Amino acid sequence: MDFSLTEAQEKLRKEARAFLEKECPERLVREMEEDDEGFSPELWGKLAKMGWLGLAYPEEFGGKGGSFIDLAVICEEMGRAMLPAPYLSTVVLCGLTILEAGSMKQKTELLPKIANGERVLSLAMTEPESSWDGTAWKPEGITVRATPSGKDYVINGTKLFVHDAHIADYLLCVARTREGKKPDDGITLFLVDAKSPGISVEILDTTAGDKQSEVTFKKVKVSKESIIGTLHKGWAPLEKIIKKGAVLLCADMVGAGQRVLEITVDHAKTRVQFDMPIGINQYVQDHCAFLVSEVDSSRWLTYQAVWKMSEDLPCETEIAMAKAWTSDSHERACWRGHQVLAGVGYEVDRGVLPLFSRRGKAKQLHLGDSDFYLEKLMQEIEQWPPPEKFRGKPLGIFDIPRGKQVPSWQPWKERWEEIEKRKKERKKKKK
Repeated sequence: MDFSLTEAQEKLRKEARAFLEKECPERLVREMEEDDEGFSPELWGKLAKMGWLGLAYPEEFGGKGGSFIDLAVICEEMGRAMLPAPYLSTVVLCGLTILEAGSMKQKTELLPKIANGERVLSLAMTEPESSWDGTAWKPEGITVRATPSGKDYVINGTKLFVHDAHIADYLLCVARTREGKKPDDGITLFLVDAKSPGISVEILDTTAGDKQSEVTFKKVKVSKESIIGTLHKGWAPLEKIIKKGAVLLCADMVGAGQRVLEITVDHAKTRVQFDMPIGINQYVQDHCAFLVSEVDSSRWLTYQAVWKMSEDLPCETEIAMAKAWTSDSHERACWRGHQVLAGVGYEVDRGVLPLFSRRGKAKQLHLGDSDFYLEKLMQEIEQWPPPEKFRGKPLGIFDIPRGKQVPSWQPWKERWEEIEKRKKERKKKKK
């Protein structure tokens, strides 16, 4: 297992950081938060020219043929810059699902347009009731129905907290087409034209200021050709991509956390109070030290999952660990930053830290919160084989009579020798 980046990946990171520092300054982030669309088509086009939108797609579909690690490197830098763009929705959750389960015709038609920046897609999965009872990202949370109507299907129901639906050209709607013996049986993926009659999109007011929507499907007709993958068998490919999206969201939070760390340490060094930098105080140093541990632990857990995914190794445990830990760790990292920056850290109009904190809350909940992944982690641990019991005659230090046991660690050995020396002296005095 090697978490170090290759020379090409380091170059990609440096290029991404330089590009985003120039094209995505704090000013743009604030403007897009107030903008109705919430993203810049011009910047989206530049991302396409950089090759980022097709980074993970094969060259035959207009992509770059990059690895999953390449994708994680880009997402980390996007998180650092708080890039306001439908990258996760379009490129990852929808684009990779089409790549995973779509027909050759669907891949040929859609993936090059995503890579060129011509199409924006949105995953319409979570629903009102399931969003409150903890099943939003589970198959049992899918209740929106798609019923047969001649050669077509008709979708009825509501999807909630749908990211980027207001700017999407297509919605990847997760619907139930039949009741099966298991919750994941009977789920089908439909690629729906977002401008189809019967679709209404209402943008929600959110803490993060991002663009999430309530999407209502009212007798929306879709053809059988719009099905992505196999009828009734859409959950398996979707779940696989959700896991990839969760890990990339972790990479995004790692990048954001790294920037929060830099802002916090810089403030501790430069903020002067009572004729000395506040960083001289142990309390401030304590926050900075813990902030480093939060960011680094999230980074290593995330890249452990990224590496295993890139090698196509079993990684259910690593995914659950990464998302469960990073979701809450990023919140704690932002809290540490606020403690050091104090009142300056709460200036909404001028301070950058609240931008990270508010977006961090949305990322914490998206694609499953920490409780969701802790449950998955426990399910994985339950499958572990029981520990083997030791067999044979016990060996080692316990074979030596207690009176003859001598510590091997030098400090303990010296202390033991001093105690033994005092014992002998006391025995002589008694005689």
